[in-house]
Amino acid sequence: MTKFIQTSVNGAILEVTLDRPRANAIDAETSRGLGRVFAKFRDDPDLRVAIFTSAGERFFSAGWDLHAAAEGEEFEADYGEGGFGGFTELPERNKPVICAVNGSAVGGGFEIALASELIVAAEHAEFFLPETSLGLIPDAGVLRLPRILPPVVANEVLYAGRRLGAAEAMHWGLVNAVAPAGQLLQVARDLAERVVSAAPLAVEAAMSATRETGQLALREAFGLLRSGGLEAYERMLVSEDAQEGPRAFTEKRDPVWKGR
Repeated sequence: MTKFIQTSVNGAILEVTLDRPRANAIDAETSRGLGRVFAKFRDDPDLRVAIFTSAGERFFSAGWDLHAAAEGEEFEADYGEGGFGGFTELPERNKPVICAVNGSAVGGGFEIALASELIVAAEHAEFFLPETSLGLIPDAGVLRLPRILPPVVANEVLYAGRRLGAAEAMHWGLVNAVAPAGQLLQVARDLAERVVSAAPLAVEAAMSATRETGQLALREAFGLLRSGGLEAYERMLVSEDAQEGPRAFTEKRDPVWKGR
């Protein structure tokens, strides 16, 4: 872990805060440190969901550290096993990450948010991708943004640097909630608690199935789901929790999840 990363645990929730003045930009060393944090999160059976946010109110992250680039760090540097930002390409991560966007999510900062499963944004937050004005393209943005936004909106963000404020981002389905001033983390924590209240193996199965079938035709997707080839899905079907849920419902009580 680097000195720019702070973590805390509240029950089954991991909170990760990036605190790297002045704009929470990320160089390769910081990215590798975040990767180690999120790999431990992935592998810890007691942790169910992570909240990723940043210090301050101006920048969630300005993305790739251009000062490091000017000093010789290459665009395709070793960002660690989790990819840029620590979790964007982390293998076998079947636990959700909530990004609590506390300010501007710029370039790679926006791409990090796009890689999360859930996003809450402060009401003053904004999202934009300036890469084409720098002679580059946002690799993850090109791949992920058109799958979320209407094509003409995604194209304007990608090609012309259109900025999306928090309210517009929510309108287009990019964020789950917009938080009033001073309430961002509480909104993120409330959302995390709702995830924790669900059956852990069911959440893992849903994430796995979504990832593996997302680009398939519906018939092919159902075929894969029924094939026995999705390990997390098969584990959920035969779990004790799959029996506990209906039992708790009929007994009019809260389920007690065991994760097995």
